[in-house]
Amino acid sequence: MCNDPTSFKNPVTGSGRLDTWESDQTSWSETIKVLRHHKNQMDRECNANIRQAPTKKRRKDRRNETINEDENDNYRIHSSSNKDEGINVKLLCGADLIESFGVPGLWKDEDIEEIVHKYGLVCIPRSGSDALKFIYESDVLSKYQENIILVKDWMPIVMSATQIRRALRRGESVKYLVQDPVIDYIREHNLYSTPDK
Repeated sequence: MCNDPTSFKNPVTGSGRLDTWESDQTSWSETIKVLRHHKNQMDRECNANIRQAPTKKRRKDRRNETINEDENDNYRIHSSSNKDEGINVKLLCGADLIESFGVPGLWKDEDIEEIVHKYGLVCIPRSGSDALKFIYESDVLSKYQENIILVKDWMPIVMSATQIRRALRRGESVKYLVQDPVIDYIREHNLYSTPDK
C-alpha cells in the first residue's frame, strides 16, 4: 500500500483527478493494457511518496490481510494474500462482463488469466447474470476465485455503461443515471455520438 494515501484522492467527491491515458490513445485499448498502465502509474506515484519501508513483520501482516463478511458488506469468495507490494489495481465490472469471458474469440485466454490472477475483479451484480455460477463453471475464474470480489446486490443495477452510451448516442436523457459534470463533459467533447464498434 502507498504510505501517502492523500496522493490518491477520491474521484467521487470531486477532489481527485482523471487519468486520460486511455481516451488519449488513437485506437481502442485492450483492457489488460489499461490495467498495466494504471498499475505502473500508481506504483510510480506511490514510490515517489514512500517515506520509510515497512518492516518485515508489517509486510508479512499485510500479505495475510483478509476481509471478512462482517467487516465489509461485500462478499469475497476467498480471502486473498497480497502477492505484490504496492498498489492493488482491480477491474471493476458488471457480472455481464465476467460472462463475456466465455464468448469465443472475444477475449484472449492469456489476458483473462492475467486480469484475474495479477489484478483481480470487483464484480457488480447485473439483472439476468449469475456471476457466482459463471465463476464456478470457468476453469480460469475458479482457479483464481480468491481474487474476485462479488458486491452484494443491495440495490439491483439494471442500467449498464453500454446502455448509457447507447442512450447518449440516440440523444436520450441520462439525467440521474450519470452525474451532471460527467454529462457536461460528454456534451462538451461530443462523446458517444457514433455507434459502438
